[in-house]
Order: sequence, then structure tokens, then C-alpha cells
Amino acid sequence: MLNGLQPWHLIILVLVVVLLFGAKRLPDAARSIGKSMKIFKAETKDLTGDKTAAHEDAEPVETKQIPATPVVTPVATSATDQQVADLQRQLDELKKQQAADQPQKNVS
Repeated sequence: MLNGLQPWHLIILVLVVVLLFGAKRLPDAARSIGKSMKIFKAETKDLTGDKTAAHEDAEPVETKQIPATPVVTPVATSATDQQVADLQRQLDELKKQQAADQPQKNVS
């Protein structure tokens, strides 16, 4: 080990990493390491007292809005009830047809 890491050492190291983790997982791993480093850098700046620079470098927090629940009116409820009743009736008819077709298949 006269010269430390040589180029072929790095090539072998890269091949071992690709074999261990797979080519599909490496970009995700690199992304998560980058985000972790960014958070770590921001936290260390917070500890040193430089709060303005740390907040500028930090990633913005993603917020999700909860969709407002729709107001159910009596008209919408009755229309929905009618649709449910129609679907139930169609299902019952299909079950009757299927039950009628079953004995015919067993006879042949």
C-alpha cells in the first residue's frame, strides 16, 4: 500500500456497492443521504447560533391540506339512496340469473 487508494480500488468498491444494494436502490439511497446531510448541516448551524443561514438552507416542510368534507344535503342523500337501491336490485337479479344457470350447467 504505497500509494493508498488506486483507481482500480475505487472500481472494485463501486462494483461491490452495486452488487450489494442493486442499481435501482442506489439513486434513492443517494437522495436520502443528501437530504440527511442537508438537515445535519442546518442543525449544526442552529447550534452555532447562525439561525438565519440555517433556515435559508433548510428544505421547506411539505404541508398537506385535508380536503373539506362535503356538505350532505337531503337531496344528495335521497339520490344516493336511490342509486344504492337500484344497484342492490340489479345485484339481486344477477344472483337469480346465476342461480338459474347453475342447475343447467350441472345437468349437461
